[in-house]
Amino acid sequence: MIQRPRATLALEDGTIWHGTAFGARGERSGEVVFNTAMTGYQEVLTDPSYFGQIVVMTAPHIGNTGINPEDAESRALWLSGFVVRAASRRVSSWRATRTLDDYLAEHGVVGITGLDTRALVLHIREAGALRGVISSHGADAATLVAAARAAPSMEGLDLVPQVTCAEPYHWHAGVDPQWLVEPITGHSDYHVVAYDFGMKHHILRMLAQRGCRVTVVPATTPASAVLALAPDGVFLSNGPGDPATVRYGIAATRELIGRVPLFGICLGHQILGLALGAGTYKLRFGHHGGNQPVRHSTTRRVEISSHNHGFAVDATTLPADVAVSHLNLNDACVEGLDAPGLRAFSVQYHPESAPGPHDSGYLFDRFIALMRRDAPADA
Repeated sequence: MIQRPRATLALEDGTIWHGTAFGARGERSGEVVFNTAMTGYQEVLTDPSYFGQIVVMTAPHIGNTGINPEDAESRALWLSGFVVRAASRRVSSWRATRTLDDYLAEHGVVGITGLDTRALVLHIREAGALRGVISSHGADAATLVAAARAAPSMEGLDLVPQVTCAEPYHWHAGVDPQWLVEPITGHSDYHVVAYDFGMKHHILRMLAQRGCRVTVVPATTPASAVLALAPDGVFLSNGPGDPATVRYGIAATRELIGRVPLFGICLGHQILGLALGAGTYKLRFGHHGGNQPVRHSTTRRVEISSHNHGFAVDATTLPADVAVSHLNLNDACVEGLDAPGLRAFSVQYHPESAPGPHDSGYLFDRFIALMRRDAPADA
């Protein structure tokens, strides 16, 4: 058996965690967060919202089902580092084309395995999200802690330019029918312009599956250019970083409010909130995983939902004509906004279910219904 080199995870508070290197060799820094999902590690790796972060998986065995071409949520791997209790060297899936180890190495993601992730997650839960460094170079602890402290804080960082598309493009592919929990019927033929703040592919698939013609535009596209495309609705995507720094997205959204139906997810939800006049704040350690209970404020129905966010909308700053549509039952965090008079709504979580529960797919149908009832975009 090939002997793997040792690796170290150092946190800004001086704590050191030792393990074994896997994936790419090297040294990477980032904000250390934990994800509570039991499955879907490939979708986590390819989610642009994780740009600049080191992700710790709470599930102990990661890599068992390998990597396949279909489950990637974007064109690249975005996170800075990957931390797991036990990285599987064996793959058992008919869909797999390579191992997790090879995938990380190919994309330059530094990993560490063999450490006590349960203790690490408890530490982050108590201390809050911390900056950290993973190294397989054998640097001493003091040097690595200093490097962690020198890493930029997530607050104040605009990371969207690092992950958005360079040019507009059209998206056509829907959801493979074999993965649908229940059939999605109807063909809307509405034109949706989607802002790419760090877009996940499955969101686009969910729109295309409902018959939407989707045009994806770069994050810095002005509202005037979007309206020139004559959209029936505008979608605001997920993405990384501090929402308050995405001033171009906030400004464009503010111009679009009331002129065309709007639907936002994750960072798009926060940008909509800021455009409506609310504020945002940094969560202690964020919500990352596929098992967060969220309650609909009107129906009182509880949805188990997939999350990936480190910031939230401040409910105390919302204007009177904007309602909190969904609330997190763990910490009372705002998980949804509704401005019916302005034909705009959003959710903080991920209803596209890639990975995660399928409780919230109705939100895409609501967007279709909002466009169906809408007047022309220039009205």
